[in-house]
Amino acid sequence: MTPSRPVVVLTELDDLTADHVITELHGRGVPVVRFDPGQPGAVTFSAYAGAGRSWHGPLTTPTRTLGLDHARAVYCRRPSPYTTVDGLDAQEREFATAQARHGLGGLLAALPDCLYVNHPHRNAAAEYKPHQIAMATEAGLEVPPTLITNDPDAARDFAKEHGPVVYKPLRSTDYREDGELRTIWVRQVEAGGIGDGVAACPHLFQQAVAKTADLRVVAVGRELFATRITIDGDHLDWRLDYDRLTFTRIDVPGPVRSGIRAYLRAFGLAFGAFDFALGRDGVWRFYECNPNGQWAFVDDRTTMAITRAMAGLLEKGLPA
Repeated sequence: MTPSRPVVVLTELDDLTADHVITELHGRGVPVVRFDPGQPGAVTFSAYAGAGRSWHGPLTTPTRTLGLDHARAVYCRRPSPYTTVDGLDAQEREFATAQARHGLGGLLAALPDCLYVNHPHRNAAAEYKPHQIAMATEAGLEVPPTLITNDPDAARDFAKEHGPVVYKPLRSTDYREDGELRTIWVRQVEAGGIGDGVAACPHLFQQAVAKTADLRVVAVGRELFATRITIDGDHLDWRLDYDRLTFTRIDVPGPVRSGIRAYLRAFGLAFGAFDFALGRDGVWRFYECNPNGQWAFVDDRTTMAITRAMAGLLEKGLPA
């Protein structure tokens, strides 16, 4: 591996998780090219292929230049959605955005001879909760009874049979109320409170876990880093108030470790941020896996261990 081959980091401007990894890579003398492909004007590029040669040519950011056939690894962390320059009408915006997604986005997903953490197409496939639950079950991980439905009667029957039950959105999306951005948190629902509005779109209902703590497990290659998240109080969704959280390192039981690795293999992922509930019966129950999730909010020791592991994976690149 030529030492001068850079690591490409694709993420939005404010990303503490990526900042940690970039700082570690710089400390190791590994060059980094960071940019947000979703932002218009972030890069200028000319990509050539043919005559027996895959994509090559220059890609230039305001501060760096990358040879497209020279990247050792791509860290696809959290780029923003593709947008276009101002001054276009609705049809022009739609067209230009599609060209950016399939042109620049397609090119960044087809760089030769480099490691992806994770490949953007694999990230996209692994973001669907129904697929996550299916793969977790096949991998031997314990999943609470779950229903996805647009049938209000089925939802009410499920809540009666498996209560207490919580509602979770199938995907985090922008939701505005009176012009203000709102977050849809995990919340408990009763059968009598489930209205006919369920018919408007699919809803995910899941049996609430009688738990003692939440668990975040970050997988980087073959390494696993687990954190027990304890809440001062009682919240279904620990993201509500980070100031009331306590983080403690914890070992991953053997069967869960095997299940996580089987899950990653099934999706073809090199990285995953897993959320579990620790039941009062000691069982780890799978909630979800974010294939490009953040992890810099846990305790400093674990954050640094994950940082080093991620930087090492990206520095190594593809096996020789």
